[in-house]
Amino acid sequence: MNIEVLKSKIHRVKVTGADLNYIGSVTIDQTLIDAANLIVGEKVQIVNINNGERFETYVISGKKDSGEIVLNGPAARKVAKDDIIIIISYASMNFEEAKRFEPTVIFPDESNNRLN
Repeated sequence: MNIEVLKSKIHRVKVTGADLNYIGSVTIDQTLIDAANLIVGEKVQIVNINNGERFETYVISGKKDSGEIVLNGPAARKVAKDDIIIIISYASMNFEEAKRFEPTVIFPDESNNRLN
C-alpha cells in the first residue's frame, strides 16, 4: 500500500506578482526551490493564507536570490500581490517508508522571501 505524505513545504512566503497572461504555473526563486527540495515541473499545492484558496499548479524557476514568487495563468486570479502563501508538495511511498521519511520544510523571511 502506498500513501501520500508531505515531501516539501515553503512555509509563508509573500506573493510578489500575478501574471494572468502567462501560460500557467508558479515561479519560485531558484534558491527556495533548491532549499525546499523541489524540482522544476513538480506539482505543488498552493494554500493562500489571506483568502483560503487552495489549488494545484507546477514549479518553474525564478531568478536565484530574487525572492520571486509569482502565480501565473489562471492561478493569478486566486492571489493578490503581497498575499502570504504556503507551497506544498507530496510524495507517494509505501507505508513503512513513510514512517521513516523526513520532509523538507523551510521558513523564509516572509517580508522578502529570503532564507536567513
